[in-house]
Amino acid sequence: MKEQKYETAMKQLEEIVGKMESGELDIDSLSKELKTAQGLIKLCKDKLTKTEEEINKIMHNS
Repeated sequence: MKEQKYETAMKQLEEIVGKMESGELDIDSLSKELKTAQGLIKLCKDKLTKTEEEINKIMHNS
């Protein structure tokens, strides 16, 4: 699977939240979308953590 960009993952999350808020999802779709959202949230958190670590490393080396 190709690595997903942070911005793309966030856009997907926003779409899922929009569908949830509008009541657009039936219970089966909701379950599927929640699992997808869970994976996207983990991906975003991991990317943010990695970026923070890289920034801290740069800041401490200057």
